[in-house]
Amino acid sequence: MPGGERRRAASAEAREARLAWCLAAPAIATILLVALFPLGWTVWESMHLHDLRMPWLGRSFIGADNYVEAVRDARFRQALGHTLLFTVATVTIELGLGCTLALAMNRAFRGRALVRAAVLVPWAIPTVVSALLWRFIFEGRAGIANALMVDVGLVREAPVWFIRSGLVWIPVVLADVWKTTPFVALLLLAGLQNIDASLYEAARIDGASAWRQFRHVTLPLLRPAILVALIFRTLDAFRVFDLVYVMTGGGPGTSTEPIALYTFNTLLQNLRFGYGSALSVIVFAVVFGLALGYIRFLGAGLTETRG
Repeated sequence: MPGGERRRAASAEAREARLAWCLAAPAIATILLVALFPLGWTVWESMHLHDLRMPWLGRSFIGADNYVEAVRDARFRQALGHTLLFTVATVTIELGLGCTLALAMNRAFRGRALVRAAVLVPWAIPTVVSALLWRFIFEGRAGIANALMVDVGLVREAPVWFIRSGLVWIPVVLADVWKTTPFVALLLLAGLQNIDASLYEAARIDGASAWRQFRHVTLPLLRPAILVALIFRTLDAFRVFDLVYVMTGGGPGTSTEPIALYTFNTLLQNLRFGYGSALSVIVFAVVFGLALGYIRFLGAGLTETRG
């Protein structure tokens, strides 16, 4: 290519690049304003002693002292343990049930469209409403769950679910599983519908059983959808707040208090803005790390699947 043509091509590319930056500038500015500025301000606030209960102390800079306090805070470690327990339990159950539900909905049967629409009803219900519903189901002697268990002879006396710390997690986990399993099933169903039916035909011709078809055809090709579901559900479960706040308020005591609720109490009830900001930054860092790890793993899984 002659030198003049190369220069014209380079000039055209430069103009296109400038135009692209001009068009993207409003979106970039919005992201900086809405996301990065509040995050930066929260990080800066976390490095100050800002306690509205003791305003005479001022707002002095204390560096990483709030983060050191968080590491030593037994209640924070307890809340972290509660969050991990809730996340592992709900995501594991939802993934198993969601996969089963997706496999069932992927089959051809009369009324399949109606079933798919009906399955999404729990997911469409607001979290506060579903939390109140499940609170009523397990509430004392008047609760439906307790009445059924007593009537069929499973227990002699109705369990007190929301007072005993050993039982209180059961209705909370069940409420989240009931609400969110349809979402997981929908994601996995989309993945199932992308699998070529001829692969199952070839597997049947080779004499593969239903289990072998699932293990060697369905699971490998469903892996990207499974990982997407894991990303969404893990990050959502780790930030759980409204479900626990409505059902238990973190009680009895602090036995069901997750990180998000502890941060809320620190900020808006105890008015410790500096320490609460540090907790918020820690939660963000953990969630960001989980998302980054999942995305890297997802990218590797997609590469292997396409390869």
